[in-house]
Amino acid sequence: MLKPIRIAFCTLLFAASLVQARDTFAQRETRYHLHPGDVLTVNYRYTPEYNATVSVEPDGFATFPLIGDLKVGGLTIDQSIALLKEKASDRLNNPEITIDLKEFEKPYYIVGGDVGAPGRFEIRGPVTALRAIEMAGGLKYTSKTSQILLIRPMEGSAPETKIINLNHYDKRYNPAEDVELRAGDMLIVPKNKVGKIEPYIKLINAGFYLNPLGF
Repeated sequence: MLKPIRIAFCTLLFAASLVQARDTFAQRETRYHLHPGDVLTVNYRYTPEYNATVSVEPDGFATFPLIGDLKVGGLTIDQSIALLKEKASDRLNNPEITIDLKEFEKPYYIVGGDVGAPGRFEIRGPVTALRAIEMAGGLKYTSKTSQILLIRPMEGSAPETKIINLNHYDKRYNPAEDVELRAGDMLIVPKNKVGKIEPYIKLINAGFYLNPLGF
């Protein structure tokens, strides 16, 4: 008797977690900056003939009925609504417009360099630099943990760079050095001195070392 109840309870918990995830994104949606490939549903309350589903093109523009081409790439949902209202007011009296983000680029970070499995990873919750590296297969014995490079894209300006020191993190964890990542961040883990000479060590161990004196 208990087993079906447990299964039903787990199912309810899973469904609730999905709803909570959607609600969390809905709450954060106003802070999301539109990207090429995003799909928007635009609704006019009193003039539904202008309702449309539009895509943000690679140049940041989207084509809207009544208005035409507008650059919305880089804007938030609220900023896009304000821009649409401003342009539509030339033809309509106090238009009421809403925008729903139908499809969007999932936030991600990239980990490269001397880690177990470098690549691109989705952000599904708060993630720090150390956690991101663990998700990328972890550090190697050849990794230079004191000079991990964080490259952070910035709107309208050059990327921001920061050196993160995770040296001795396993013995003396310092939260101040373990930066929380944002969407688009890139972590580069360089090699230490051992890592730089490791290819030559492998050649020696494999018997391919050539005597520089020719003997």
